[in-house]
Amino acid sequence: MLSSSELRKGVTIEYDGKLYQVIDYQHIKMKRTALARVKLRDVRDGHTIEQTFQNTEKFVRARLDYRDMQYLYCDGDFYYFMDEENYEQLPLSKEQLGDAVNYLKENMSLQIASYKGELIGVEMPLTVELKVVETEPGFRGNTANTATKPATLETGLTIPVPLFVNKGNTIKIDTRSGNYLERVN
Repeated sequence: MLSSSELRKGVTIEYDGKLYQVIDYQHIKMKRTALARVKLRDVRDGHTIEQTFQNTEKFVRARLDYRDMQYLYCDGDFYYFMDEENYEQLPLSKEQLGDAVNYLKENMSLQIASYKGELIGVEMPLTVELKVVETEPGFRGNTANTATKPATLETGLTIPVPLFVNKGNTIKIDTRSGNYLERVN
């Protein structure tokens, strides 16, 4: 059992008969009590809710199992993964993957989370390397501090990048925030 003060970003809990993952957590101190303001994502349906809990409330922590799988391809709204041990192919929906769909590359190895035998999501690495497929050229002398331009990546995600990043470059992205980290080549 977890108290509301032990909740952290990324923890999966059972609440109200459903499975939720903590997306955001704020601890609020008041005169006589403490509250936790929590943003939760329904693991199965994908929608988010915001709740405020008393410090004394308890939650059941969901025990997730992880399997090494390889991302194969996307077919409409389903993304197919292959178990690296028995080569079984299993689909996950766009809702189950959430923001992870922005960083999936074919043949990428990941850990897939399951709860009581049901696939519920993917554990992304902290960073991924993606190729820039479209961006405006940077101009010589255009070196203002922290100037950025939009760049479309091979997965279709568009993020702001520094002016020196060009089409064809491979860049490293933080999968937690979606921010540019560095140019790889």
